[in-house]
Amino acid sequence: MAALFGTRVRKLRTAAGLTQAELGALVHVVGTRITQIERASGAKPTLELARALDAVLGADDLLVELWPYVYRETFPDWSRKFMAYSERAVSIAQYAAHVVPGLLQTEEYARAVLSVGLTLSSEAQLEERLSARMGRQERLASEDRPVLRVVLDEAVLKRPIGGRTVMHEQLARLLDAASERHITVQVLPFDQGEHDAMGGSLTILTLPDGSDVAYTEGAHYGQLIEDPDEVRAFALTYHQLRAAALPPLMSLDMIRSVMEDNHRGAKVPSRSERRRVAQEQLQQSGRRRLRGSGGRIPRRRPRP
Repeated sequence: MAALFGTRVRKLRTAAGLTQAELGALVHVVGTRITQIERASGAKPTLELARALDAVLGADDLLVELWPYVYRETFPDWSRKFMAYSERAVSIAQYAAHVVPGLLQTEEYARAVLSVGLTLSSEAQLEERLSARMGRQERLASEDRPVLRVVLDEAVLKRPIGGRTVMHEQLARLLDAASERHITVQVLPFDQGEHDAMGGSLTILTLPDGSDVAYTEGAHYGQLIEDPDEVRAFALTYHQLRAAALPPLMSLDMIRSVMEDNHRGAKVPSRSERRRVAQEQLQQSGRRRLRGSGGRIPRRRPRP
């Protein structure tokens, strides 16, 4: 795909009567960078560069549309099909066992996460993967943005990936994200003990036709599950984790507590207290709907 992208750039550049140096100047990169792109020999183009090339060469979004296929090549084979499904999903439900999900990572946190792992082979590949991850986040602000529900294991909050400053900014990012209506963040505390997804992270994607796929991932492996019966079993596991997690407001309080470096003072509420608070939140939500009954309550997407 990188070679195809490069071929298209070369044809468009030639048609426009531009040299590689001239095109590089127009998109604010050196001419040798254009040479690398056309030959598919260097680091893959970033999304920003693809957009600039598309605009300068009048490609009518051709290069921008090709870019996702190019960047997937920087990831292991087992994750590419999952990313393709993710770009179409109308709902994304995730349980994260070890790190903040990629869609909610800050750039520095993502850099720290991506800089380790057996599949990383070079600094250039790290930059490609970082650019790809940041590019994927743009969908959360688009018109077709998915509903995102995230359950974070308490370990995700307590492991200072990238150092204290990077982690502080990452936790702040979680709080900001949770203020969006289409994003829900919950924390699964340590006191919940063992559960079916302890071995790694779990994602359930709901596609536009109402079907679901599941994806499990560890440090150096991933598995996409498409069989309906197996997907239902994984979906049940996710719903159990979500039910066991702290309610959203309590989860945000816990994130704030960790942000303030109060790990030892962060009190995890008892199960009975969680049920009480969850019930109060449901009642408050109901009262808000009644007060605003003049508006239309959104309907849930029908499921087969």
